[in-house]
Amino acid sequence: MKRTIFCLLLCASSLAAQTGAKNGEWKTYGGDLGNTHYSPLDQINASNFNSLQIAWRFKTDNLGAQPEFNLESTPLMVNGVLYSTAGTRRAVVAIDAGTGELIWTHGEREGGRGTVAPRQLSGRGLAYWSDGREERILYVTPGYRLIALDAKTGAPVRSFGTDGAVDLKKDDDQEIDPLSREIGLHAAPAVAGDIVIVGAAHRPGGVPSAKTNVKGYVRAFDVRTGRRLWIFHTIPLPNEYGAETWENNSASYTGNTGVWGQISVDEELGMVFLPVELPTGDYYGGHRPGNGLFGESVVALDLKTGARKWHYQLVHHGIWDMDIPDAPMLVDITVNGQTVKAVAQPTKQAWLYVFNRQTGQPIWPFEERPVEKGNVPGEWYSPTQPFPTKPPAYDRHGFTTDDIIDFTPELRAEGLKIASRYKLGPVFTPPVVSKWEGPLATLALATNQGGTNWAGGSYDPETHIAYIPSQRSLGQLGLVPGDPNRSGDFAYIQGQARNPNAPPAGAAGGGGGEGGGPGVTVQGLPLQKPPYASITAIDLNKGDIVWQIAHGETPDNIRNHPALKGVNVPRTGRAGIFGVLVTKSLVIAGERGTFTTPSGKVGAMLWAYDKATGKDVGEVYMPAGETGTAMTYMLNGKQYIVVAIGGPGFPAEFIAYKLPN
Repeated sequence: MKRTIFCLLLCASSLAAQTGAKNGEWKTYGGDLGNTHYSPLDQINASNFNSLQIAWRFKTDNLGAQPEFNLESTPLMVNGVLYSTAGTRRAVVAIDAGTGELIWTHGEREGGRGTVAPRQLSGRGLAYWSDGREERILYVTPGYRLIALDAKTGAPVRSFGTDGAVDLKKDDDQEIDPLSREIGLHAAPAVAGDIVIVGAAHRPGGVPSAKTNVKGYVRAFDVRTGRRLWIFHTIPLPNEYGAETWENNSASYTGNTGVWGQISVDEELGMVFLPVELPTGDYYGGHRPGNGLFGESVVALDLKTGARKWHYQLVHHGIWDMDIPDAPMLVDITVNGQTVKAVAQPTKQAWLYVFNRQTGQPIWPFEERPVEKGNVPGEWYSPTQPFPTKPPAYDRHGFTTDDIIDFTPELRAEGLKIASRYKLGPVFTPPVVSKWEGPLATLALATNQGGTNWAGGSYDPETHIAYIPSQRSLGQLGLVPGDPNRSGDFAYIQGQARNPNAPPAGAAGGGGGEGGGPGVTVQGLPLQKPPYASITAIDLNKGDIVWQIAHGETPDNIRNHPALKGVNVPRTGRAGIFGVLVTKSLVIAGERGTFTTPSGKVGAMLWAYDKATGKDVGEVYMPAGETGTAMTYMLNGKQYIVVAIGGPGFPAEFIAYKLPN
């Protein structure tokens, strides 16, 4: 009898990591601990999506000293209450999920510690925990403190840590200045059972203060007490696995290698999956010779102990700022007639890397292929990089003349002339020392701001199809000499090798910045061909692309460009980071930024696509662009879709849609 009960419990939880949101709720950032962003709800479908109406709006203007314009959170919904971080102080709010009314709010005033934080604003969300009696909300403040709140009242749980808070700058196996500008977090913690897991983020950008920096270790804490349970050193200590991949004692002073994307957990297997960024120096690594584990690796740990079970390094000795910016998706797929517990990792390089999540073995072979060695003085280059054989790349990477704009022969000729001042090549073409006489920089799609970023992908556990958002953003990898008087003496740092014909910052298309920036342009048009944003459906049973579409309306500056008058320009999509929600029949995604609608209104669209074909089946107007991935839930017989929106001149808010009564 005991064995039977055990089997029933095990079977019930066997797919818990990738079943999507259950019971009409949305209890974790990604819908489930496998970050599938899936819900089986289907009240809202292709036949009625266009009929959606605004159910409520929640403005975040006063949750901080000034309004926020970039609310990246995906809220949770549990027991009829919506929970999220919001505002420039990263307050926590509890909202009535049916009306949008504020129930309670909690905010921390962290003084100088919050002011100098490298990752400010509202962050990407929070975590929920309950043992059936207590309910708690857990989140990380800008000043890098883990806070536990009573979910019913918003009051700090005084028995957690010290008066409800764990100082994450302590007990980290390294000394960290409480006023350090170098470490924080904007991702939501991951809660599995009675364990809460927290990563680390650092200052963004390609100009570090020095070759030395804080290390981005990952830790787990007891969700009841705040006691540290384990720590994983993403840069190995001298006696740990991977230490030999750091030459010249470089592990002793190099930092970063944090986990700033979302963490995934398989509770049945007792495994944690980490998407690890690269070490200090996004584009120059001469001070850290060697492959440098666990930089830009997927790492699987034991949930209870934090011990490494397996890892796979996707980029050796990264110098392209590829990071791994988003959650590994936990997926159960069928390969050659066998069910395989897999993990699928979207990336900036626009490859979906798929592994057996129990063993770390690639589902389809990865080939170590030779790549170009650069000539930046002092740099160390890996002679090879891993290339997945399946699935194929879901967006363009590298940059060649085939990728140059061709709306008209005249624009293409001008584009070729501009591109001649840069270095071009396939994926993993190295950065160059920027020189006015040329090359100004290496041009590359799917590096620092291309491909898939922090919003990650989504997955349908019924059809085994993954839906991956990407943007075609053109990076410029040009290095200039560093300051020899600066601590650490970077030999080279990322320079500003902008195209002299580029428009002012903020124009549509191109790369640079989380929402896409001007990039390299031809008369203000992006040098690269569209689509500037895409959604790709990938069959993970076969490793094949099912369909691919341009996502988002054509920007105004392209639609109305005088050089394109009379030219038939298909929908281009619009650059920017966006996430994808999958339901029983739909793929739902908002677009970043705004455009002018045929009726003359400025706004954006929340799009719905048939998930089998990618065909447009509906769109709903939003007064501003999507800034956080949409989620959905059912309450009192009505399905809601909630998405964070905002942008320049439009303070951030949550907007909820439902069908008419």
